Amino acid sequence: MKSALRSAPPSEGSARSWLAVAPFVVVVMAFAGVYMGVADRLPDPLATHFRGERADGFSSVQGFLAVSLAVLLLTGCVFGLLIQLRVPAPDMPWLIAGCYATAAGLGYVLCGTLLANADVSDASAVREPWWQLAVGLGVALLAGGLGRLLAGAAPPRPRRARGATPRLDLPAGTIAGWSRTISSPPLIVLGVLLLGAGLVVGVLVGWLSAAGLLCGGAAVLPLASVRVTVDRRGLALAPTLLPGHFRLRRIPVDRIAEAGSRRIACFAEFGGWGYRIRSGASGLVLRSGEGIVVRLTNGREFAVTVDDAATAAALLNTYADRAQARQGG
Repeated sequence: MKSALRSAPPSEGSARSWLAVAPFVVVVMAFAGVYMGVADRLPDPLATHFRGERADGFSSVQGFLAVSLAVLLLTGCVFGLLIQLRVPAPDMPWLIAGCYATAAGLGYVLCGTLLANADVSDASAVREPWWQLAVGLGVALLAGGLGRLLAGAAPPRPRRARGATPRLDLPAGTIAGWSRTISSPPLIVLGVLLLGAGLVVGVLVGWLSAAGLLCGGAAVLPLASVRVTVDRRGLALAPTLLPGHFRLRRIPVDRIAEAGSRRIACFAEFGGWGYRIRSGASGLVLRSGEGIVVRLTNGREFAVTVDDAATAAALLNTYADRAQARQGG
């Protein structure tokens, strides 16, 4: 039962991989068609980067084509591999929707860049109106919706079991601890790439231009690998890539009403990976799968995806019972 919930059958996974790669193939063909239509009307170099509406970055035609095709092909391959790897079935339709939105957004920008340069003798005169951003976003959203429809219905979200929650049988006065590390390789790669790109941009262009990339990498990496700890004080989340006693979140045991474990679908429930906040709940979800779900005394929930969540939840319930007994006494 557990394996059936974690991922789609191999044949279905292969079909969905092709479904995810298809929009990138279409965009590559469209990009090639646009280029062939305007090839003899393009300046060299092209205006390829804009600050506001004015061009402030330029590239040779061949360089722009090579980079554009590499980005499209590499992004399509990454999405295809993500689906071939252990992507849980409830997240698959949303990942495919992301494929279509990403492909359409990239295609709109790349094709629009070629069209904006057509019939211009001096690339510095090329302009990109602000409304192009809104149109590009709309195209990406429409393509994402199409991808979501083509992916079909997701399996129903697992229902939370009702009834008594488990406790760990600890003799009175005995204390115990539990700890596991949960990591997200995609977030680690993203954080390293952002920092690396920021350093390159900082050296070649300027540190002010690199600030966004460096801040993005610094924000992503602490969330990429987290140690989850349960002890008599409650639940704590600490980034393993940061030194010292820095905590992402600590929930004291006297704020815990009840803890349980269940399967968490990160896209269906939280809309993505990372530290997420939604109505009535928050959580650190680095993957879909087994996780701890803590109901707080204020009625909100906090979730964290981690292995052996049932043991952690049982231990939390034991300590919560002790805390309530002390307060009652």
